[in-house]
Amino acid sequence: MKHRRLRERVLTGFLLAAALGFLALQLLQPSGGTEPAAAADPWPRPTGEQPRALGLTTPALARNVDTPFDAGGLGEVNATEHAVRAHAGVVMFFADWAGPLPTVAQLQQIGARGAVPEITWEPWDAVSPDGDRQPTYRLGRIAAGVHDDLIRSFARRLATYGRPVRLRFAHEMNAGTYPWSAGRNGNRDADFVNAWRHVHRLVREEGATNVRFVWSPRADALFEPFWPGREYVDVIGMSGFNGGAELDWSGWRNPEAIFAPNLTAVRRLAPGIEMELSEVASAESGGSKARWVEQLFQMLDEQFPEVRTVVWFDIDKEARWSIASSRESSEAFASALALWQGGARDRAASPDCDPLAFPPIPC
Repeated sequence: MKHRRLRERVLTGFLLAAALGFLALQLLQPSGGTEPAAAADPWPRPTGEQPRALGLTTPALARNVDTPFDAGGLGEVNATEHAVRAHAGVVMFFADWAGPLPTVAQLQQIGARGAVPEITWEPWDAVSPDGDRQPTYRLGRIAAGVHDDLIRSFARRLATYGRPVRLRFAHEMNAGTYPWSAGRNGNRDADFVNAWRHVHRLVREEGATNVRFVWSPRADALFEPFWPGREYVDVIGMSGFNGGAELDWSGWRNPEAIFAPNLTAVRRLAPGIEMELSEVASAESGGSKARWVEQLFQMLDEQFPEVRTVVWFDIDKEARWSIASSRESSEAFASALALWQGGARDRAASPDCDPLAFPPIPC
């Protein structure tokens, strides 16, 4: 990541301070016309159970592989919450095996704002110039116990936290781009399964029963050979992006083309299991991002009630993925998210339907 964390500076002039303060309020102002809370404050958590959750990952959280985030880094989550007028029930951050382990304090900071931490835990050195050529983290070595001390140490921290936490270990294993991918560093398909089960066993042995394991392939590549089994997975996640005109390899693809065949396939792996979109975003150029967002939530509502969380990759990285890439995008997101979450509550209140049954009982 090339981003730099914004740092507060001491302002020496009253007029300058007033002007910057006014500008900040204008940038955070939702279109509804009501003045938002300060950016330092999360959007209020809804009362009662939240059957469908917004999740967010932001630049500061993605940089955690080499720069531990603090409470100030969560201000990026707060700002996006205000842009879409909704609370993020899941906050995802990234951590690798070469940098410092995430701390209990970081988990507590996320929990204190009323969110579940989700950790994308990557078995590699994310900042190494060797890229995916890192045999130190070969899957066979993980399964053989070479990294057990690290895994157990982290598991004890998760157990100490005690509250719900999601662990998205070795994501996008089917993408072919990471040291844990099949074909890299001598890895075979079965090696991923063995490594996953080994990590799962160690985490449970250390008493981290609060951890929910998220198995998260990429949407556009074969993933069945990497399935570790229903008893080792609590949530099935999926990554998928619409690169539009901003990425040469992509082109504009609607949400159904990206996700529908793949969500249908993972449904066959574990009928009735909870699902999430672990990383999802659309570029701004090449079509209507606002309409793409509306189509995404409509598809999930109508076809895939098992998807209970949508984690937006709110980072301008390869493309302008952020929700606030345009006012139209932010407004469409706010409206579509509200309908998606409200629809879950309405359906759950009906005694004649069960959207989470398999197959779903329509409402």
